[in-house]
Amino acid sequence: MSDVAGPGPVGRARSAVAGGDWPEAFGLLVRADAEGTLAAADLPLLGEVAYAAGHLDVTIEAWERAHAACMQTRDLDAASGAAVRVAMHLLFDTALMAPVRGWLARADELLEGRSHSPAHAWQGVVHAYERMLTGDLTGARRWALQAIEVGAGCDPAACAIGRVAQARLLILDGDVDQGLDLLNRAGVATVSGELDPLSTGVVYCELVCALQGLAQYDLAEEWTEAMERWTRTGAIGSLHGRCRVHRAEILRLRGACGEAEAEALGACQELRPYLRRELGWPLTELGRIRLHKGDVGGAEEALLAAHRAGWDPQPGLALVRLAQGDAVTAAASIRDALAHPARLPWKERPPDNDLQRVPLLEAQVEIELAVGDVDRARSAAAVLEVIAARFGSKALLAGATLARARVLLADGDAAGAERSSTEAVRLWSEVGAPYETAEARMALADAHAASGDGHRAALERRAARAAFAAVRASPRGAPQAGPEGHAAGDEQPAVGANVLRHEGDYWTVVFDGSTVLVRDLTGMRHLARLLVDPGREYHVLDLVAAETSRAGRPGSSRTADLPRSVLGDAGELLDARAKDAYRRRLAEIDEDIDAARAVGDADRAAQAETERDFLVRELARAFGLSGRGRRAASASERARAGVTRALRQSIARLGEKHPRLGEHLSRTVRTGTYCGYFPDPRAPGGWTS
Repeated sequence: MSDVAGPGPVGRARSAVAGGDWPEAFGLLVRADAEGTLAAADLPLLGEVAYAAGHLDVTIEAWERAHAACMQTRDLDAASGAAVRVAMHLLFDTALMAPVRGWLARADELLEGRSHSPAHAWQGVVHAYERMLTGDLTGARRWALQAIEVGAGCDPAACAIGRVAQARLLILDGDVDQGLDLLNRAGVATVSGELDPLSTGVVYCELVCALQGLAQYDLAEEWTEAMERWTRTGAIGSLHGRCRVHRAEILRLRGACGEAEAEALGACQELRPYLRRELGWPLTELGRIRLHKGDVGGAEEALLAAHRAGWDPQPGLALVRLAQGDAVTAAASIRDALAHPARLPWKERPPDNDLQRVPLLEAQVEIELAVGDVDRARSAAAVLEVIAARFGSKALLAGATLARARVLLADGDAAGAERSSTEAVRLWSEVGAPYETAEARMALADAHAASGDGHRAALERRAARAAFAAVRASPRGAPQAGPEGHAAGDEQPAVGANVLRHEGDYWTVVFDGSTVLVRDLTGMRHLARLLVDPGREYHVLDLVAAETSRAGRPGSSRTADLPRSVLGDAGELLDARAKDAYRRRLAEIDEDIDAARAVGDADRAAQAETERDFLVRELARAFGLSGRGRRAASASERARAGVTRALRQSIARLGEKHPRLGEHLSRTVRTGTYCGYFPDPRAPGGWTS
């Protein structure tokens, strides 16, 4: 659209999209929509831009409106494609399966009997994942094949995601080698840059989810790093937050629990948009991290929050009860979790498969031995060994071996316990998991003591306690030992200081012997605060407050001191658009419950009722007793978006003038609710101002 003065908001939005400026494009399109100049044909553009800019509510609403507009004009091809897109975003970004099924039913009706099109390929993708996350692997395979076959001819992105689904289904069936081969091939194709940003992010995320669920941590770490490199320039929507959860899991495994906790907290902030049941995922990871740190109260707080978000807090909550000395309650809760497994639509460990049971069984062995039920512990350990043999990952084998060692010791077989715990120490050491290695050392110490070898028992206990202490004391951003036990900072760092100096309207930047000048920007001032204080994390409100006052030392401000006129509050907990969306989702869930009851599908009805309860709680939380909308307590989200954008713009500007510096900062500056500079010790020296 254009006028005498030049392109209108929609035209300028398209230009912003071409330049990758999603927030600018989103603001322009929202303006056009409010002014009534956004045509129905531009609604898909609004949906895509809103997702990239992090506005899931607008994304789904735009595609719903596009569907309705196409139905009015009888453009059934476009209407079916819009319906599939609504279903896809509901699936990947809300984990509410009942509304997904409702929108898929609309798409199925429209696509029935029509020639194959990209909508058919994406229909296959969404159906495949809906079936997988519901536990119907047979149905998922059929739909994944449709995505591959149809997408190969008309939509490479749908085909690629269909192949990832197929690979995951092979792994869940126990055909690990073929599944991993297909996953790696899909990853290589993604690295080549053939796919659009949304599809690239989905493939990356699915790769890491599959590998984490399989406990293939070395491969998961490699693809997590690849995904992180991509997110610095290409990630959109919720993918930043998902990356952070995966990163937190790897950091926790490597013993860097301080940094892992920061990543998990950041993920909680980024994965907090309305309708997100999957918020429970980073919360459960936060609970595991805090347990490793010895923060039992903090772990309980995170796990109970995950439960309130509609997530399963087990086995973490059972282990919290054990740590609190209540082994009886711990045993009852872990038995209940195994007897009534959660049917959560979680991509990392889909329901109704053995991989979902592994953490529960590992916890059960420890808990049952604590209450003296050796038979139950023995049974759980035996199942773990079967699962480990089937899926073949070293970490699964290490966990099963440690479980066997504990049971053998309880059975009085000290020699067998020594052999198994020694093997568990070796395996966990090779995985590169210091906390788990320390647990195996404690088991080995107990076995030595039972054999009468007090000296070796004392040695193992000292080594284990030192490892536990190191994990619990690990500061945020500190170098951690890798799989071979060498600290990341053992190599000699390069010599020489870098300079970041503010001089009038410009900054002089010296990095690795080269000097550049850049104009003064807000992001440069934020960046300066981070660079001179490596390893320290600043809350975005502190950065905004410091920029507002231009006074005080870094970190001296407090959120409570911010002038209300600067940031205001964050608005209503749910705005009118979000509340309307909740009501639409509730209506769709009610329809799904009726449909499930009509065909006698009790599991589907139960899942939908759980989703309905979750949404009702969320709506109740958003309204006060008087019916007025509650307001959010802080402006963190607004500040996070502004600071993140300013930092990325400044880093991009520096990268244009000094590519190596741009790459260094992209890799070491972390944004989110907490921002910080975490340099590689091997990089050129520190910064001075």
